[in-house]
Amino acid sequence: ARAFYIARSGRPGPVVLDFAKNAQVEKTKYEPTKLDFIRSYVPVPDTDEDAVKAAAELINNAERPLVLVGQGVELGNAQGELRAFIEKADMPAGCTLLGLSALPTEHPLNKGMLGMHGNLGPNINTNKCDVLIAVGMRFDDRVTGNLATYAKQAKVIHFDIDPAEVNKNVKVDVAVLGDCKHTLASVTELLKKNTHTEWIDSFKEYEKVEEEKVIRPELHPATDSLSMGEVARAVSDATHHEAVLVTDVGQNQMISARYFKYTKERSIITSGGLGTMGFGLPAAIGATFGAPERTVCAFMGDGGLQMNIQELGTIMERKAPVKIICLNNNFLGNVRQWQAMFFNRRYSFTPMLNPDYMKIASAYDIPSKRVFTREELKEAIKEMLATDGPFLLEACVVEEGNVLPMTPPGGSVNQMLLEC
Repeated sequence: ARAFYIARSGRPGPVVLDFAKNAQVEKTKYEPTKLDFIRSYVPVPDTDEDAVKAAAELINNAERPLVLVGQGVELGNAQGELRAFIEKADMPAGCTLLGLSALPTEHPLNKGMLGMHGNLGPNINTNKCDVLIAVGMRFDDRVTGNLATYAKQAKVIHFDIDPAEVNKNVKVDVAVLGDCKHTLASVTELLKKNTHTEWIDSFKEYEKVEEEKVIRPELHPATDSLSMGEVARAVSDATHHEAVLVTDVGQNQMISARYFKYTKERSIITSGGLGTMGFGLPAAIGATFGAPERTVCAFMGDGGLQMNIQELGTIMERKAPVKIICLNNNFLGNVRQWQAMFFNRRYSFTPMLNPDYMKIASAYDIPSKRVFTREELKEAIKEMLATDGPFLLEACVVEEGNVLPMTPPGGSVNQMLLEC
């Protein structure tokens, strides 16, 4: 009971239970117990009202505020409070990988994804804003890039439920501790109705550049080969942008996160900074139990699919309706991209000799399709979504495709590469 309470309260997370051997074999009277209090355990810290007032004052006086939205907004069910917060003060927002579905993709103040493979606008403007407001995020190094040059011009406000995250990576000016569902509402009450038209318009220049140099070539490639991005967008379009996206790790993770669109809350499941290849398949099975009414689309690469391929047995046994999309480029793509960009294409142990995934799927009684062309892709996605239960779609994509933009390792957040 203590473990379940700790796992689900405050900042949710795993709890280790250690059962001694005698506890495993002896008998005792069992009485179900549910706890809502443990002495000395404080899942939600008290909120300092002075901090709430200080945060509101900084935001009210800001000319170029920027909000960074993390998974804490989703975990705290504070999506509505977040929208009220940014809309009242007219503040643009960028989302971390894990926080992408906290705001609808098409919300006018949503400027896209933060981080190494995020969108140009929110990354560059991080180093131009005058007030940086982080909500339920931990300033991961994939978001900040080089800390020595990160947002040095800005006053920083940090909303978080975990005191250990405050001042851990980025020194903040105001820390608003507590459940963001309540702290966001408290600050919003003190905000003045505002507009930041010129500041928000500054994102358009970066959006135009990224559209021309990165997005359009990825979604409408000039070659006959399928690109990773067009596969991800085609699946998102076919699900009316209402599916749950589960990712493995690598290029499949970044490209699907970038080109999926989100209209519903809690729509992305990924291992984030853990970089856990093999995460996608078991996580997707869990998602079908957690949200049985929704379509679950699991993107993975040809390398990651084999990391936990035995979970196809679980899918077969449970008939879990996971829609598996394998982006097969015959490489460990993310490492290959780094080898290409920073090591003169010295491809060491990244080319893949793959098994026949169609035969493997057939052995597990999972329908499958392999596609090479856009015409095949459209029909295969249609068949996949019309199939009850699981389905494996193997999309054979261009072998040396890259995920762009990209902040080079050790680089500043505003030094994003648009081409290799």
